[in-house]
Amino acid sequence: MIMKRKMITPIITTLLIASILFVSLPSCKNADANSENLRKVTVVLDWVPNTNHTGIYVARGKGYYADEGMQVEIIQPSEGGSADLVAAGKGEFGISYQEQVTYARTAENPLPIVAIAAIIQHNTSGFASPVDRNIKTPADFEGKKYGGWGSPMEEAMLKGLMGKYDADYSKLEIVNIGASDFFTSVERDVDFAWIYYGWDGIRSEIIEFPIDFMLLQDIEPALDFYTPVLVASENTIETDPDLIRSFLSATEKGYRFAIENPGEAADIFLSDNSELDRDMIIASQAYLSKNYISYSEGWGVMKKDIWENFGSWMYGNDLLNRTLDVENAYTNEFLPE
Repeated sequence: MIMKRKMITPIITTLLIASILFVSLPSCKNADANSENLRKVTVVLDWVPNTNHTGIYVARGKGYYADEGMQVEIIQPSEGGSADLVAAGKGEFGISYQEQVTYARTAENPLPIVAIAAIIQHNTSGFASPVDRNIKTPADFEGKKYGGWGSPMEEAMLKGLMGKYDADYSKLEIVNIGASDFFTSVERDVDFAWIYYGWDGIRSEIIEFPIDFMLLQDIEPALDFYTPVLVASENTIETDPDLIRSFLSATEKGYRFAIENPGEAADIFLSDNSELDRDMIIASQAYLSKNYISYSEGWGVMKKDIWENFGSWMYGNDLLNRTLDVENAYTNEFLPE
């Protein structure tokens, strides 16, 4: 939920695993940190800690992982690549996204990772712009500057959406702004960017910065993909399925606690990440607590048609060299009943 350009970077980066340095995240309220009898389990974040991850921090802080016999360490790589790291055995679990899993499994040298739970069951990302730019639909992208991170995914999405509105893609200027702040970028360099509403959208409300926001699936239904998801390696699935069940049982409790107690969940998250703005985290958590579960089947559940529709969209827009084997890309098998 950090700005999309930050979160998508792992998709387009080929990492040399041996050279990656890990940063362990501190814990002020880690209920299982001092136990010598618990199994050590590592969770690799997608980027910096944010409220997408709250349920994991809650599960650790409330002792849910300890109850399942685990001592969980939450880490972030110095550069993206959670899928690469989990596939290489550098962590049992990771935070990823449906698009990253799709790329990984259809690559020339596929990564053996599998999505095991959707943290949020509907996409909360989209295109945002200051209201004075008058960008209401993709037709309004003509003559504007888009700030992105330079991935083929962005270009295909922008071109496809503009084409759907009979707009001329050649009249859009794309500027690579990397990990620059959304608000700084649209005030100085560009007209619009791709954001997560639960982060930059909420921040726009807090700082009273009016924006126009286009939720991706409102423009194109196939773009209602799962972002983020929890992933594990095929090796863990084959050799240690009980670990996955235990981990997801505790994690589900963490997210349910966040849903029912967003303020307290925000406090638990902040106890591990005190450098973040408290008002922002509380507001973001209140928003996300209403979005973690959208299906009657419960937290974490993924649906086949979402994987098929988005995989087909990626393939149809020349983002994949081959079609995705959906059956093996995700599983609901380990979720609590």
